[in-house]
Amino acid sequence: MSEQSLPEIVVLDGASLTPEDVAAVARHDAPVELHTDAIEQMRESRARVESVLESGEPVYGVNTGFGHLVETHIDRKDIERLQTNLVRSHSAGAGRELTRSEVRSMMVTRANTLAKGYSGIRPTVVELLVSMLNEGVHPAVRSRGSLGASGDLAPLAHMALVLIGEGEAHVDGERLSGAEALHAVGLEPVTLKSKEGLALINGTQLTVGLASLFVVDAERIVDAADAAGALTTEVTMGTTANCDPAIHEVRPHPGQQESATAVRRLTEGSTVLESHKHCERVQDAYSIRCLPQVNGAVRDAVEHLREAVEIELNSVTDNPLVFPAGAVDERAPGTDVAAVVSAGNFHGEPLALRLDYAAGALTELAAISERRTDRMLNPDVQEPYLPPFLTEHSGLRSGYMIAQYTAAALLNECRSFGRPSLDSTPVSGGQEDHVSMSGQSALNARVVAENVATIVGVELLCGAQAAEFLDDGLKLGTGTGAVRDAIRTVVPPLDDDRPLDGELEEAADLVRFGAIRVAATEATQ
Repeated sequence: MSEQSLPEIVVLDGASLTPEDVAAVARHDAPVELHTDAIEQMRESRARVESVLESGEPVYGVNTGFGHLVETHIDRKDIERLQTNLVRSHSAGAGRELTRSEVRSMMVTRANTLAKGYSGIRPTVVELLVSMLNEGVHPAVRSRGSLGASGDLAPLAHMALVLIGEGEAHVDGERLSGAEALHAVGLEPVTLKSKEGLALINGTQLTVGLASLFVVDAERIVDAADAAGALTTEVTMGTTANCDPAIHEVRPHPGQQESATAVRRLTEGSTVLESHKHCERVQDAYSIRCLPQVNGAVRDAVEHLREAVEIELNSVTDNPLVFPAGAVDERAPGTDVAAVVSAGNFHGEPLALRLDYAAGALTELAAISERRTDRMLNPDVQEPYLPPFLTEHSGLRSGYMIAQYTAAALLNECRSFGRPSLDSTPVSGGQEDHVSMSGQSALNARVVAENVATIVGVELLCGAQAAEFLDDGLKLGTGTGAVRDAIRTVVPPLDDDRPLDGELEEAADLVRFGAIRVAATEATQ
């Protein structure tokens, strides 16, 4: 989970794309190019499709209908119209439009999987997709409509519309027709040939694009939650004895050990901890004492998702797949140079299950953070040196009282999402009778990450405010002091009541964009 510098350029070879690369392209407009080997792989794959088309043998995705209409043979003269109709008909999404970064994450991940050379698409089509990224042409994509099998069809179809000069796109903040958007940056639409419409829309790239952004954000949030918890431990006069290495060596979950180590490093040099080393308190509350176990379990859940995302980013996820003749089961239809196999790599289950698990885990991170916030604010449980709700003249002033309400509301929203991956609604006349709902899992996870960043931000704000009431001469740890200073660069001490909404957003941004992680890391290296 180390911080990585932005790549100067992201080269798509179908084998080495990372979540950090996706984030760099999606959020920071890192330039993209296709590897020369990938271009050659696509040429070879396309030649195989052409050989199948010449043979006239009915092959799904090349010269047949789709879904329930798979048995319908399409005349060769209608092949191009078939592909265009496919993209048009599948552009049936609903709901809010995807954000700029969400669309870009989908575009770059789709280009990378096509670059592997098993989809039968011409390089020129993928080159146009890459050029749209580099020139800032962002299709207007509806967020709802994917079932996570046959991939993320509707969102990807809205993206593909712009490649053929249809649909709508955003360019430099202006909404244009697809044709106008391409023309504005000197690009020309393509005419789709056999298999190419299906290659563009059949895959898990909405899911894996959003999952990539989620992984990057979740790792930052967990690091920030360790820092927030360490600061809260100090200002609530807790102990870090619970983070002693011996404790975690006898229960050696990797994430648990990492979070315990982080808290020890962050609080190193703290005279606050030393000031009550021999106090009469026997135990801290669970939200303090069990931080390594809870945060560590969340770390492990996010790492489990990262593993699946890294595999998926560099996988072929459409259908059918085009292989050299003899590379697969001899029963596969094809020619003496090509074999085309229908299978299920578009099914989003490997991501859906782990996305739901990781989103639930991050919700638990929010739950324990909110409880630590309460221990700083609540006059029934807070330390005697702290004023109620961390404000002088409480009653006349409310301090951070309502910031906790906001944290509680966001936590409740996270808990309300459930697990989309446990549901399945058959479609396409029963042909597609089990789906993953991975797209909805990814959309939910993105909201969870946004919410949890704010909840952890609230804890950080309260921790920084509580530190204002420490006795003169007491010093926070090297790392927690740096974290408090990072908060103070954007939010001043709360001397009197004032609107807090903008300050909650500032604190959340420090969490979600990695500033808390950077401050903690640089101070403890």
